[in-house]
Amino acid sequence: MSATSLTVALLTESFFGDGAGERLTERLRSARGQGAELAVLPELGAQAWVCASKQSREQDAEREDGPRVAMQRNAARDAGVALIGASITIDQPTGERRNRAFFVDSMGDVRATYDKVHLPEETGYWETSHYEPGDRMARPVECLGMRVGMQICSDANRPMGSHLLGAMGAEIIVIPRATEGASWDRWRPVMIANALTSCAYVISVNRPGGEAGAEDAAIGGPSVAISPRGEMLVESDEPISLITCERSVVDEARTRYPGYLAIKSSLYAEAWQEAPPRERPHGG
Repeated sequence: MSATSLTVALLTESFFGDGAGERLTERLRSARGQGAELAVLPELGAQAWVCASKQSREQDAEREDGPRVAMQRNAARDAGVALIGASITIDQPTGERRNRAFFVDSMGDVRATYDKVHLPEETGYWETSHYEPGDRMARPVECLGMRVGMQICSDANRPMGSHLLGAMGAEIIVIPRATEGASWDRWRPVMIANALTSCAYVISVNRPGGEAGAEDAAIGGPSVAISPRGEMLVESDEPISLITCERSVVDEARTRYPGYLAIKSSLYAEAWQEAPPRERPHGG
């Protein structure tokens, strides 16, 4: 790894409907012009928030080469910037649906994917009605010389995932999300703690408030970037915000408390075998 920093654009905006591809490409070009090397969309940011309803429709999901995925890949290539986007993807060959984030490089090629593991099922967020949970933990991927890990929304509220990514060398943890504004006071301390204890930047991009068709979800609240020191560097609902992540800050955090504490991987794994699984919320 030769790079010592990575500039990331947080795009608090969704891109669907007429002209979505052009709008996304324009936004990515603007971010690139401001110095961004990687842009991050919100959770399922290339389609309407369909989980506001329990009704699952065929057109809400697509294959890995479907039109929403292609739109995001083409926009990244045309703008010359890497992108973390998403779609509800039909898994092959099982036919199961997944809430899938993917890392696209600046040439438009998909380099890594991650399926959301922890799914809510409540008013405005009927997610288990639309897709199945992922069955593997994320792994960090190389992005322009720095190591980036992906989570999606509720995954952040199971901090062992962030800790694992940090232990595996992630310097930046990216968390697209769709959350209601009223719950932000509970998300904020969790994300700060995840940054401190994983010794990584935590970047979370929310969907914008007031989206048509998502009234029951009451989506709102800021997109954020938090340093490995626990400092809130960005907390904004503006359509675009930028943050430069520095490897030196990550390295410093890993030599200070609590970063230098031992990681008892085998001890954790053994203890987790004794914890009973809880697969579905509310017994669903």
